Amino acid sequence: MTLRGYLYEVGSTYNRTDGTGSHAAKLLRGALPVFEPHIPAGHLIKGSAGNGAGAFVPWVSFFDPDETDTATRGMYVVYLFAEDMKTVSLSLNQGVTEVQKAFGTRKAHELLRGEAAAIRAALVSKKVAGLTDSIDLGGRTGLPRAYEAGNILARVYEIESLPDEEALKSDLRRMIDLYQDALVLREELRSTTRDVITTIKQESVVDDADPLLHFAPKDDSEYVQRITGRIIKKSRKHETLVRRYGAFLKSAGFDAGTNVHPRDIVARSDGEEWLIEAKVVRRGNVSHAVREAIGQLATYAFLLYELDNQPRPMALFSEAIGELYVRLLSHQGIASVWPTEDGWAGSREAVEAGLAEKESALALF
Repeated sequence: MTLRGYLYEVGSTYNRTDGTGSHAAKLLRGALPVFEPHIPAGHLIKGSAGNGAGAFVPWVSFFDPDETDTATRGMYVVYLFAEDMKTVSLSLNQGVTEVQKAFGTRKAHELLRGEAAAIRAALVSKKVAGLTDSIDLGGRTGLPRAYEAGNILARVYEIESLPDEEALKSDLRRMIDLYQDALVLREELRSTTRDVITTIKQESVVDDADPLLHFAPKDDSEYVQRITGRIIKKSRKHETLVRRYGAFLKSAGFDAGTNVHPRDIVARSDGEEWLIEAKVVRRGNVSHAVREAIGQLATYAFLLYELDNQPRPMALFSEAIGELYVRLLSHQGIASVWPTEDGWAGSREAVEAGLAEKESALALF
């Protein structure tokens, strides 16, 4: 189903009095396959028509799992259908529950509006051109008012005159990009301004520090013990990327393992073993992700394999890394793969080995 078809069908058929077993409610709960091809790997996708009674404002949300996994806290992107179902707003929004518990409803809404205004002002003006800073979901009190207060930026569509499919895809990608920018700016504002950012900062889950940093072993075996014995905390985006690609490898005929600690993925086919390191590109910093992948692949290959039985190395990324870095990795003998809207693309080596479905235009050199 297309994005346009999905939004129109929900908007034109949803009726809260039909309950959560209606066709539209099932569409909302089944949003994942519709939107997953258009959302970066690792993001969570959830739709809701309410719990028990039908929601006055049904929604489909997109969560960066390192920020939140629920619409009750943190920042997220969401399609909000107005109470009269005449419009749907694609909104960069904020959860109200944590602030409401601390300050009460009225004060919470005031604080969220102030935080939204501060983040909006900090964003690059050309990136927010054409977006609105307010949404109208109807006259209902409660959650609709909270969604309106939490809105940072939005694109509002009339259900009966939705834009074409490419425009909807472009708007969604744009809002996801703004989401990442806004997360960074919010933390900058938190540290540089007083009483502007009041939402609770969630504790990050990131990779542990390099286990070999400041470590001086007596022999090679201590290196191996240090690596294999460490506890590794991976971000949820990383875990989702590994899980999704592992499923692809198995469907492509590989014997793939995603729990071969400390390696991310080991894939085998026709007697050939691939050592795969997965990297989430954070805040657009492709260079950092590529350097980390090169270093870890070299370290694991040297320490965990016999020198006369080396695996073939591959780097898996959460997004396209560009021609320059594809060429750099190929120069180092490392294949590369990343997700696209309709599958997995990669370098020439990856495609030839069956590790990617198509060779990206960026990899043609």
